[in-house]
Amino acid sequence: MLFRILGPLGIEKPNGESVRPWAPKNRALLAYLCVNNMTAVSPERLINAIWSGTPPQSAHTALHVYICNLRSRFRELGLDASVLTTQSTGYELRLPQSSLDLYLFEAHLAEARNLQSRGELEAASAALSSAVALWRGPALADFRDMPAFAGVCRLLDEKRVYAHERRLQLELDLGRHHELICELYSLIEAHPAWESTYGYLMISLYRSGRTADALRTFDRIRGILVEELGLEPGPQLQHIQRSILARASWLESGAARGGSDAQFSLR
Repeated sequence: MLFRILGPLGIEKPNGESVRPWAPKNRALLAYLCVNNMTAVSPERLINAIWSGTPPQSAHTALHVYICNLRSRFRELGLDASVLTTQSTGYELRLPQSSLDLYLFEAHLAEARNLQSRGELEAASAALSSAVALWRGPALADFRDMPAFAGVCRLLDEKRVYAHERRLQLELDLGRHHELICELYSLIEAHPAWESTYGYLMISLYRSGRTADALRTFDRIRGILVEELGLEPGPQLQHIQRSILARASWLESGAARGGSDAQFSLR
């Protein structure tokens, strides 16, 4: 059984069938327990999360009912209901690492770090691809307007961007700029404010002999930033633009320089 929070809350059965978790309050409770897996959460924190700081007078009674409902649902799914325990300090969900997509994501990141430290760049990139593939949209997509989830959503968003950027950098290091171009255009369409993605695209286009397209990419992100935020692109993107105009030597393919982009990194 896989509990999924890297996207809308969901549960995936061993046969691949997806289960959408139940009524809104039960779903919010399960999501908050997943975020705090292996940690006892007090009734007060759970109540604050579920009702966004404005609980009814019957909140404690209702919470007890929701906990019982979750245990019943777990049993229906073939799980031992004791996976949701009652502690002196509150309620604790005890999912094993293989049963929560966030744990799997972080395990792939750790694997990639170890592989890269040993110089196994292809394997490291594959591990990062596995990490990125676990995402099905913004983390906790159906709870992002609830204050109790705001902090963890920001944290998980950063982890997602980090995984993407590490993988893109490795792919450039491996000289795979041609293969990256379509993926980078798709990423930009999905995440138009991810400034670093434009940098990777500019480098990939330049290395593919498409200098004009690389410079137009800079103009595109500059237009977005100036129009929406009144800001110029950051120093890294400006550095890439100047380097393209000057045909700087570091822009040459990583493969042509021994597979390393050590002179430049967007992360």
